[in-house]
Amino acid sequence: MGKSDFLEEVRLPNIEEAPCVTHVGPPVMRRLFYSGFDVQWRGYMDREVIAAHADYVLKETNFPELGARRQGKVRDVYDQGDRLVLVATDRYSAFDRNLALIPFKGQLLTAIARFWFEKTRDIIQNHLLANPDQNVIVAKKCTVLPVEVVPRAYITGVTGTSLWTKYQQGARDFGNFTLPEGLKKNQKLDRTVLTPTTKSDVHDEQITPRHIVERGIIAKDIWEEIEKVSLALFARGQEVAASRGLILVDTKYEFGLDAEKKLTLIDEVHTPDSSRYWQMGSYEERFANGEEPEYFDKEFLRLWFKAHCDPYKDKVIPEAPLEKRVELAYRYVQICEQLTGTAFAADFTTPIAERIRKNLAQFMR
Repeated sequence: MGKSDFLEEVRLPNIEEAPCVTHVGPPVMRRLFYSGFDVQWRGYMDREVIAAHADYVLKETNFPELGARRQGKVRDVYDQGDRLVLVATDRYSAFDRNLALIPFKGQLLTAIARFWFEKTRDIIQNHLLANPDQNVIVAKKCTVLPVEVVPRAYITGVTGTSLWTKYQQGARDFGNFTLPEGLKKNQKLDRTVLTPTTKSDVHDEQITPRHIVERGIIAKDIWEEIEKVSLALFARGQEVAASRGLILVDTKYEFGLDAEKKLTLIDEVHTPDSSRYWQMGSYEERFANGEEPEYFDKEFLRLWFKAHCDPYKDKVIPEAPLEKRVELAYRYVQICEQLTGTAFAADFTTPIAERIRKNLAQFMR
């Protein structure tokens, strides 16, 4: 049996079932063998079920009773003064635009973010106040710091801001770190590096820590705390992911200051939307053979769009094929189950927006 073969079994003791869902079929055990580890988790969702419900998606919401709405790349954000209601839709965003709708994506992102908020609460406080619906987080409102922090442990990527793209173009000095000659795509770096970018709803730009402080974007003491916290969060993410057979390759953190000016982790943490995950068991062999790692992120769909259009410049882009949407949804399901050890299933008896409205009744005005 290969290192990343999956087995299906019937008995699944001592694994928590997901709450408030309708199971679509008998549960099966997903088991992943790698490097002496035996990672197991319970699953109800397969590609056939996803394909049959590919139109069961949430594109956007319209709940004026929740307050003023702002539409982000993925989330609809309702402002209630001292708190925000964040509704995760199924929009798929890459290349600074929305490209497709991925079944269950919003629910899966919310479940993973909630998992990681709990796992990292001892490192830094976060904005999570309540989780009244599978797609919703009620969050403490903070003053958003206008820089996103991107820790990277490997040199990879295909976008214009990726380390590998810039490295291929000849870049070696990145301001706060320098990369040596001779690196290969997907190679592990000697240490985790931080690559900050300016935060924008239109287009993110890379910036060095020195420029962040010199331009007065973030005060020096706060930035130093952000650097320290970011490395600690990433180390925790790598540790937990490794225990579940995954490599946390890179991710993105956003921070804010609460009413007491205390640094707070906001937005999301270590989700497949903000992070890149590879399967640990096959990485070394694939890298040695010059093959791409087993991805549990959006890279394959990014590559498809890049091969069929110019996603940065074309006004009209092709529609993502059904099989690509289904595969990405399935990968979200796998990573959610593999990381959390909790079954994922969906309730198809109620439209998503209707269910959300009912569960948010206490927050409506």
